Amino acid sequence: MSYKSMKNWDRGSREPLLSKITERVHHQEPLKERISQVVYKLKVQQNRLEGANMKTQQHDKALFDKCVQAQMVHDTARSTMYANEIAEIRKMAKITLRSELALEQVGLRLETIQEFGDVAATMGPIAGVVAAIKNQVQGVIPQVGYELGEISESLNSVVMEVGEATGQNYDFEASGAESQKILSDANTIAETRMREKFPELPSPALGTLESTVPR
Repeated sequence: MSYKSMKNWDRGSREPLLSKITERVHHQEPLKERISQVVYKLKVQQNRLEGANMKTQQHDKALFDKCVQAQMVHDTARSTMYANEIAEIRKMAKITLRSELALEQVGLRLETIQEFGDVAATMGPIAGVVAAIKNQVQGVIPQVGYELGEISESLNSVVMEVGEATGQNYDFEASGAESQKILSDANTIAETRMREKFPELPSPALGTLESTVPR
């Protein structure tokens, strides 16, 4: 069932209010406007992650150059120290990069919902992805994690209210599987971009890096 059949979808709608829409939903902002606000907030956090990725890449490059220089003068201790630092940086880089990519997918889906008034089931996976990203990124960029927590609550509220209004049952299993697919796709792209953006370290520093960077 389309959101657009709900009176509370848009201020301009004149279609009758479904009998199952609660009084609480009726007096809130139209769902389309609330989704627009979420799209904007997600874009802000996506931009923050993109900025963090650029800084991380610059920091990695500086350390990489120092690691290579240490290798050239056979300073194994120093090159290993730089390699260990690079490993930690790349752990954080992978988290922020895949989070940015997943948020991009979430934003595209929400824009589709805005345009076409998609079914309530579409919102469940989106809410699940945002919650998962929040858990991943809060240890790296706490402010982004906090903001995503609030966005996740807003999305969950929309999911529940639309379900009540349309009488659609929320399929947790299907929603969770779709959320995992979005996250998995983002992770796959992130791994490819990591290989493109972060050069491989020379040996023996490479062995140290490979033993510490998660796959």
